[in-house]
Amino acid sequence: MIKVTVWNENRHEQINPIVRGIYPEGIHGAIASFLRENQFDVKTATLDEPAHGLTDAVLEETDVLIWWGHLAHDEVDDGVVKKVQQRVLDGMGLIVLHSAHFSKIFKILMGTSCDLKWREADEKERLWVTDPTHPITQGIPEYIELEREEMYGEHFDIPTPDELVFTSWFEGGEVFRSGCTYKRGNGKIFYFRPGHETYPTYQNKDIQRVIINGVKWAEPVDRERPVYGNATPLERIVVKN
Repeated sequence: MIKVTVWNENRHEQINPIVRGIYPEGIHGAIASFLRENQFDVKTATLDEPAHGLTDAVLEETDVLIWWGHLAHDEVDDGVVKKVQQRVLDGMGLIVLHSAHFSKIFKILMGTSCDLKWREADEKERLWVTDPTHPITQGIPEYIELEREEMYGEHFDIPTPDELVFTSWFEGGEVFRSGCTYKRGNGKIFYFRPGHETYPTYQNKDIQRVIINGVKWAEPVDRERPVYGNATPLERIVVKN
């Protein structure tokens, strides 16, 4: 069984009654709920817990970490970020959702500003599948239409994705690379754009399916990790005169 930790800063839910009405158990609780229904072993963690809920023990037991943040990126401890980064390099999967494009962990793994255009205007988003062969798109129609979402627009300052899985079109005319995968070290990363806190995006069954598929895709490979550093030769080395 894949072990998933859903991390959420959990600040909007405390201060915004609209968000609390949509996600009474928090965004982390909503995501954890549909993952549990699909037979994942799920924990949640939030910003205000000790070590942000991401203790060494929790990280060591996590196969895939899901990250949602927005208001409080700067409050995430740099030491915790370094530990998460190392776990990704060691093989843990990471799914970065919506405004977590500006999270410390995503920016350090990308090495760029991760900046973009944005607009809140209750506009339609049409999320097109651009790689129908990818396992993250399994069971997904040609596009997912969201009646209302926040707009993110290009240019999205990220490295060229290893794979571009989804591209969004917005009612105002912008487009955006909304589903991007990367490999860093031994770990796999999936950035997935939809999920503005004042819309019930994570209640959409197709959006849930994408995240479920993403967890399965990002699961660590069950094998011995490569050994780094000074290496003993496999064969006898003959010293040349």
